[in-house]
Amino acid sequence: MASIYLEDFFSRAFLGSLASSLVPAVGPLLLAAAATVVLTPAVMLLARRVGAVAVPGGRHIHLSLTPKLGGWALYLAFAAAVAWSLGVRDWRIVGLLSVCGFATLIFTYDDRFQMPPWTKLGIETGLALLAIFGFGMKIGFFTLPGGHVVELGLLAYPLTLLWLVGMQNTINLLDGVDGLAAGVVGIVAVVLAVAAISKQDETDVIAAAALAGCCFGFLIFNFNPAKIFMGDSGSHFLGLALGLLSILGVAKVAVGLALAVPILALAVPIADTAWAIVRRRRQGRAIHHADSRHIHHQLLDFGMSQRQICLIFYGATAILGAIGLMIFGHKRILAVVVVMALVVLSTVAGERLQDITRRIPIPGFRLLLPAAKPE
Repeated sequence: MASIYLEDFFSRAFLGSLASSLVPAVGPLLLAAAATVVLTPAVMLLARRVGAVAVPGGRHIHLSLTPKLGGWALYLAFAAAVAWSLGVRDWRIVGLLSVCGFATLIFTYDDRFQMPPWTKLGIETGLALLAIFGFGMKIGFFTLPGGHVVELGLLAYPLTLLWLVGMQNTINLLDGVDGLAAGVVGIVAVVLAVAAISKQDETDVIAAAALAGCCFGFLIFNFNPAKIFMGDSGSHFLGLALGLLSILGVAKVAVGLALAVPILALAVPIADTAWAIVRRRRQGRAIHHADSRHIHHQLLDFGMSQRQICLIFYGATAILGAIGLMIFGHKRILAVVVVMALVVLSTVAGERLQDITRRIPIPGFRLLLPAAKPE
């Protein structure tokens, strides 16, 4: 294995190559972020006017009436950036924008009136079927080690259906802490953009960059304390967008590679969703029965703040996404991201340990931690 030295990261050749590769992504990212910042205040006013607000109490952890419908700011900014940068001549882009638009529109009703769980599942399935049969978006083959391609045939349809429905539910369940879903999806979108850059697919680069931009712009209003929630309209839009962008990448590379990046980057929320299903079945409850035992809820019970939880998820997503990029040969990016993420995670962990030392009855444990700063 070749050694990689620190100066390699700052060589003129590497920085020049990286900058030229990122140029197509900068415009859509900034445009989507700016559009989200402009649109979100208007959406907040609209949500209050139509009564689409989240009421405190129950499983909810917010303390005041908070407008929802943030999905509209996210989707409109994303669609504007993609349409401006790519136009709508590519059938793949038409399908991406159409299916995501329908998701945002339909789940607006849920943000206002609350749909029954099985109705939501039916709509999620219908949106996935629209993408598959209406726009031809499916995972048609799989690649085994050694480069052998296995055509999935009829299995392509249930596999794609499971992928798209699963992504919608994963992001929806992740949206339980201020800024968590938007930040995680934004990081995953950046990872997808970098993966697309390596395959010189400008369409996927621009679409992924636009998705990252609208998420980062939304965080200005959604990070704790949140002024607006994305609602189901937003979480389903983001889940579908990630799922469809991954499928678009299948047309360019082996399916195992195209799906490995988002699966690894979203490993924590995917595992949390899968365990929630198992947990509810073991307890004899319906899988759609909501509870407060997701990972972010347990971290809240442990005493972490919403901001600390977000930083932990962001760091984990960045590390796992960078590992996924290793498949595409981005070992330098892996090293940089791992170091940066570990710095963030260790900072959060250090602050948290300092807060809880009084609850750890281990002699001498406090001596291992830095002294608390004077008030």
